[in-house]
Amino acid sequence: MLSFIKSFLLKICVCSFFTLAHHVAFAQADTTKTIIITENTDDSVRMRSYADRFDPQRALLLAAVLPGSGQVYNKKYWKVPLVYGGFAFFGFYINSYNNSYSKYKVELFDVINSGNRTGASGFTEGQLRTVIDRYRRERDFFIIMAGLWYLLQITDAHVDAHLKEFDVNPNLKVRLEPKLTNDVWTGTQGGLALTFRFNP
Repeated sequence: MLSFIKSFLLKICVCSFFTLAHHVAFAQADTTKTIIITENTDDSVRMRSYADRFDPQRALLLAAVLPGSGQVYNKKYWKVPLVYGGFAFFGFYINSYNNSYSKYKVELFDVINSGNRTGASGFTEGQLRTVIDRYRRERDFFIIMAGLWYLLQITDAHVDAHLKEFDVNPNLKVRLEPKLTNDVWTGTQGGLALTFRFNP
């Protein structure tokens, strides 16, 4: 197994070396072309002023104080129902499991105090303890998931405010597109590529 891993890493290093050498040689071969980028001052000032209106720190603070308000601040109104839909989903299950936990906990105390072998639901003391543990675990799991959802919507608002320039810069385009590569060493491979295009 160790020899397989070593040979695999060696193949990756060799392929990376030849790929980089090919790109460096290709880049050095074409030295006669010169690219001149001119900046339209009015457009750049307009883009900067628009992007400056979206402060990432403020978006983060708003989302932390009131979930969904960071998305409203970033003018991504369609995300607000998703944020509150997630909280409603987690809140429903937290409430459901907590009610069952409380119900069987009261029943367990009744069985212990009264000395009966079974409770109103027909469960014995041992079964009631198992059921209570299960409902408590499920409730705690959904509480943790709701906390992660809260942090996720804060992160989304913060990152979205940072990426506002991509929305307003007509020369900068970002796309996720399929890509095929054909290499002598690795053959034809398919995948996805995150493509940044800048049109001067």
